[in-house]
Amino acid sequence: MRVVIAEDLALLREGLIRILRANSFEVVEAVDNGPALIRSLTTHRPDVAIVDVRLPPTFTDEGLRSAIEARRQIPGLPIMVLSQYVEQIYARELMSDRAGAVGYLLKDRVTDVDQFVASVRQVATGSTVMDPDVVSALLTHRSTDPKLLELSPREHEVLTLMAEGRSNAAIAARMFVTEKTVSNHSNSIFTKLGLKPSEDDNRRILAVLAYLEG
Repeated sequence: MRVVIAEDLALLREGLIRILRANSFEVVEAVDNGPALIRSLTTHRPDVAIVDVRLPPTFTDEGLRSAIEARRQIPGLPIMVLSQYVEQIYARELMSDRAGAVGYLLKDRVTDVDQFVASVRQVATGSTVMDPDVVSALLTHRSTDPKLLELSPREHEVLTLMAEGRSNAAIAARMFVTEKTVSNHSNSIFTKLGLKPSEDDNRRILAVLAYLEG
């Protein structure tokens, strides 16, 4: 898999390069600012971009904006965003075009190398990944929603894991239940939330995240 990295901190940038190369990724370029990121993505058209939200020259959300701009030119470009803190607006902006796989992880997650690499692969192959802390913030934001209050504790657990980007199979393994049980919970969740059911894992994930962002 071909990767472009955008990270202004040299130490972290080199760390990401080493981790990815050690796990059979091809890092085609690593840049440290927003304009260079757009040029790199449109030139190399990688399988996935790993982008720090805050990049020069503004050090606000330059990385996110640059990645979104590149995806306007390359529809469906998979983007994994790394952030120091949970910011719901970043998740909302990242998913706003509904035009490709996305991931949003806190930088601390990079230290769990196996999980980080798995998340990058998941995004590169067309799925969605959301940091558990981001999902928690979204759920807290909607904590008084009458429809969410109708969910049973088990359904709430399934909803949380689904929003993190886990497939039915992964949820079943995490909860020590069968996939059929997860599917039944999922159908019940979608009915209670008024969402259209889908057999596609990623469509379900996106639907749930869109509802939570409400």
